Amino acid sequence: MQTIVITGATSGIGYEAAAQLAEQGHRVVLVGRDQSRTHAAAARLQQRCGIADGSAQAPTYALADFSSLASVRALATELLERLPRIDVLVNNAGGVNSQRRLTIDGYEATFAVNHLAPFLLTALLRDRITAGGSARIVTTASAAHHKGTMELDDLGSENGYSIMAAYGRSKLANIMFTRSLARRLEGTEVTANCLHPGTVRTHIWSGAPWFARPVLAVAKLRMDSVPKGAGKITYLATSPEVAEVSGEYFDDNQVRYPSRSAQDDELGERLWNVSEQLVGLR
Repeated sequence: MQTIVITGATSGIGYEAAAQLAEQGHRVVLVGRDQSRTHAAAARLQQRCGIADGSAQAPTYALADFSSLASVRALATELLERLPRIDVLVNNAGGVNSQRRLTIDGYEATFAVNHLAPFLLTALLRDRITAGGSARIVTTASAAHHKGTMELDDLGSENGYSIMAAYGRSKLANIMFTRSLARRLEGTEVTANCLHPGTVRTHIWSGAPWFARPVLAVAKLRMDSVPKGAGKITYLATSPEVAEVSGEYFDDNQVRYPSRSAQDDELGERLWNVSEQLVGLR
């Protein structure tokens, strides 16, 4: 039985991946933002998987608002206090915003939630993850990264904001982060990979502008199911087939080439340094 922490786990592919992992016999820690929803998700998961109260495998939960770096730090402190080992960290929480808005820390919200928060959480948990020997770090990226650019002098989209440009940039950052992290994990038994879960029928696009919603409603008819998308997270989290693979971008459980920008490791290192400064690790 492994201990697996998964963020964005109250609904959608996050919850379904948590259920699939629990059904495999692992202990899952669900991370969500809302107390009642996260508690209910953990209870629902326990009932679905038939896990007895008091069992070592019983799912638990923790709370964090990923738009606040202080909240991410508090989450890391709590997890380090509660978990003697972390075998898998799944960075799945994310979102989009139809209009540019800033977090409490003053950062553009899509970039902050989708990149800076998991960047910081991974950094704060990294020693605990590596101390346990074999472990994995999995990050949910997206094929939308192909539309993203990495303008380090305008990460806040001050020179113009669009929902897809902001989302694409944050997902590009996820892949760059994964590649940079994998290089830093060389010599350990920890792998870092990311994935495109497919175009899945979830609520992530509820923040889309009103004029795009009819198009999205039609598009959802052709989207993948939530269990199928979640299965791609589960695959990277536990499949023995990828136990020795690190630093890769997966689509349909296969290694794929990401965009040219995503493969620019020099730019990825510059992003890493800027990210450290933004989250206060320097």
